[in-house]
Amino acid sequence: MAVRIVRLGEPREQGEGLRIGTVRRPPRGVPRTEFAARDFYDTWLPELAPSQELVTRALHAETEREWSAFVRDYRKEMAAPQARHLLELVAALSHQTGVAVGCYCEDEARCHRSVLRELLAEHGADVTPA
Repeated sequence: MAVRIVRLGEPREQGEGLRIGTVRRPPRGVPRTEFAARDFYDTWLPELAPSQELVTRALHAETEREWSAFVRDYRKEMAAPQARHLLELVAALSHQTGVAVGCYCEDEARCHRSVLRELLAEHGADVTPA
């Protein structure tokens, strides 16, 4: 059992378990009834995604300084009680069943899911290595 960090829309790995979308918006042009069948996600948890303002900043971060500022501010958002409780829930689930969380970004190193990987580990999740 563990939590995997995945790119939404890519084929699922065997034993992946429940796939949770940690994105602000659902996939464009995909009917809601097909999200899971097309390997996007089984359930949507936008509360673990950065705010829209931070998403915009992350997408435009060109320097390491800009990226570091995004990471700092996203961590601050995830320290709020509601987000912290959700991180604890996903961490606890990782010890009971397979769970995957993800985003659409191609490069995990420049995606909030890289920070989410760290946050889940900090909250005690069993996280599958990158």
